Amino acid sequence: MDSRENFGSKLGAILAAAGSAVGLGNVWRFPIITGQNGGAAFIVIYLCCIILLGLPIMISEFLIGRHTHSNTAGAYRIVSNGSPWKWVGRLGVFTGWFILCYYIVVGAWTLHYTYLSAANAFYDVPATEYSNIFTSFTANPWVPTLWLYIFIAIIHYVITKGVRSGIEKFSKIMMPTLFIIVVMLVVCSAMLPGAAKGIQFLLVPDFSKVTGTVILQAMGQAFFSLSLAMGCLCTYASYFETNTKLATTAINVSVIDTIVAIMAGFIIFPSVFNIGMDPNDVQTGASLTFISLPNVFQKAFGNGTFLAATVSVLFYFLLFVAALTSAISLHEVATAYISEEYGTERKKAAVVVTVVITLLGTVCSLSFGPLSFIRLNGLNIFDMFDSFSGMILLPVGGFLTAVFAGWVLDQKLYKDELSNHGEIKASYFKLLIFSLRYVAPLAIGMVFLEQTGLFRKLLDLLR
Repeated sequence: MDSRENFGSKLGAILAAAGSAVGLGNVWRFPIITGQNGGAAFIVIYLCCIILLGLPIMISEFLIGRHTHSNTAGAYRIVSNGSPWKWVGRLGVFTGWFILCYYIVVGAWTLHYTYLSAANAFYDVPATEYSNIFTSFTANPWVPTLWLYIFIAIIHYVITKGVRSGIEKFSKIMMPTLFIIVVMLVVCSAMLPGAAKGIQFLLVPDFSKVTGTVILQAMGQAFFSLSLAMGCLCTYASYFETNTKLATTAINVSVIDTIVAIMAGFIIFPSVFNIGMDPNDVQTGASLTFISLPNVFQKAFGNGTFLAATVSVLFYFLLFVAALTSAISLHEVATAYISEEYGTERKKAAVVVTVVITLLGTVCSLSFGPLSFIRLNGLNIFDMFDSFSGMILLPVGGFLTAVFAGWVLDQKLYKDELSNHGEIKASYFKLLIFSLRYVAPLAIGMVFLEQTGLFRKLLDLLR
């Protein structure tokens, strides 16, 4: 087995962890649910959820990873002394691998739409045709698969280069690139006529929309946005130097993640208001990204103009970078697990992971076309992967992580790691433990009930 590497710098560690957290959800989910749930009021609730829910679990994953300097499964086995709690780590590895199998499909879509934008393929396309373009593309058995293999090849190349020469070096290039593109797109959108209305819609609080459901959505977004319970943060933290300030790093990652998400709103809503589109008609997910936004960009920045094509290229390349950095972290979770748990050379372990995700990713991609007849409760294979991970794997993993860190993990070990063995102050330790024991499990449990529809059923029974 190859000798274990560490990140070569604190900046590299932060950018790598931020790259894991910043993903497609920041761009195609956060802005819309923010706008639909009270604007700035939702952001305030979201930030509270980050502090009370996201940060404690992120710090715990960082702590377990750095303390053991092992892959996620090995890390939990070590800190749990081989007890059944070791399965929390194995669940994290499985969750990361499972998500990667369908996440790479969307990453491939971003590559295709970057190409279409560069070719000015959206010029003079009627608004009703964007849906047909997307449907025809995803149903094609060859084109999405080709982009999928290109996307996977890039991931595999970075992983095989190692931690410093691959993941860290790549993060130092791609994360600044991501921020530069975000700033450029925000400037372009902010200069549009009517942009002020879009900014106001996003930032001016509307507390009349704040309900219990809105709070639950804020909890869910805070949890999912930070890549918690996927094994990524624990695995990356295992490459941290022993003097890394865990709480500071967690805060930096959370701030970067939140800034990107909010700035995505500054990209989308000024454009939406510029063309007179009702923001409540803008859908989230793939419908927003691959159907609504190509039309929005063409109308807002001039149909077929160089500016419209440039904005579109930058936006889809931004999505590609966000998807790629997250996918690399998910691949690393499985690669580190196979390499360390089975004593396999890193490059061979990476090949195993790549082959598996290529096979299952291909199946997920073809589920929109030749394999679309395979359905369960109306869901195709891709949607089944997405639904199972979002509704079951992530909430269960997050809940167990919080309970383990708050109730099972040795508190002396926790405090020693948090304070770097007394070198820095950790005056917030008791508050952190309180959140892990009571706040986080309760919040994640409520999110789980909301995601599965059980929350509404319980309310109906109580009425």
